[in-house]
Amino acid sequence: MAKQATNLAKAEARYIRVSPQKARLVVDMIRGRQAGDAINILGATNKRIAPAIEKVLRSAIANAENKSQDVDVDRLYVAEAYVNEGPRQKRIRPAPMGRAYRYQRRAAHIVVKLGEREEAGEE
Repeated sequence: MAKQATNLAKAEARYIRVSPQKARLVVDMIRGRQAGDAINILGATNKRIAPAIEKVLRSAIANAENKSQDVDVDRLYVAEAYVNEGPRQKRIRPAPMGRAYRYQRRAAHIVVKLGEREEAGEE
């Protein structure tokens, strides 16, 4: 089994107006995949958050290229990808008979970390 390097690059999108639970459904699909495959998966995913996650992934790839000149983009893979809960906005909705219902508008923080595999053909 080949050794895997530590995390090369990280990108983070904060305060994205989507439920973290919904964002985790998409992030779980790309975790551990090659960077190119992950971009293809996100492009074909029919979820509203997929373009935002793709933007974070492309930012992490650009950060890896800026950090080191000898990075092979074809060997990059999604080492870590997770979604944390952001702050909640508490709102009030009118309800029947003069009452009011409270609801929460959730936000998410999306983090993608890339690593570089030692061998390109390894899965």
